[in-house]
Amino acid sequence: MDSKGISKAVINRLPRYYRYLGMLKEDGVERISSSELSRHMNVTASQIRQDLNLFGGFGQQGYGYNVKNLYEEIGKILGLDREYHLIVIGAGRLARAVGCYVGFQEQGFRVTAYFDRNPGKHQGEWDTSIPLYSLEELEGYLKNNRIDIAVLAIPVEAARRIVPVLDSGGVKGIWNFAHTDLKVPDYMTVQSVHLSESLMQLSYKINH
Repeated sequence: MDSKGISKAVINRLPRYYRYLGMLKEDGVERISSSELSRHMNVTASQIRQDLNLFGGFGQQGYGYNVKNLYEEIGKILGLDREYHLIVIGAGRLARAVGCYVGFQEQGFRVTAYFDRNPGKHQGEWDTSIPLYSLEELEGYLKNNRIDIAVLAIPVEAARRIVPVLDSGGVKGIWNFAHTDLKVPDYMTVQSVHLSESLMQLSYKINH
């Protein structure tokens, strides 16, 4: 449960609702029932209604949901009605791929800078217009710039050492690609992405 008593399962479904509603909106669909939406998402209509009722419902009896309105309301619930400033710690291929993904920019996640222990190593292959700084410049950068989220694409020990610097610099969220579960203060939030675990889950499903 989060601070509002919303379960993790519901929170995990919200981005899926947002994504499918965005596709329906682009296709020109104006309204949809919970039953129709359930066929798109492979979630029962009852579950959809229960999830959305936690945030106010949004539907009308006999009409269903207005696709555009529901898309916008879920976007607000997810906090996508504002812009977020991100930095990326690391400058390898994964870091650049994450930082340059166009879809993040479209949803309001703007990467402002990269930081690396050895930026000179990457200068010859740097394929993005976003500036790359030395990790030694991170503390000063955070003092002069409001950063909401730090993306960590660095080794485990480096990720653990960087947390206090991010904390003192006012960063509230960490998107963690390092192979470790980070310990942070209660007022910070970490979302970890363990790629190997996801692949292992796929391996299990293939074999069972």
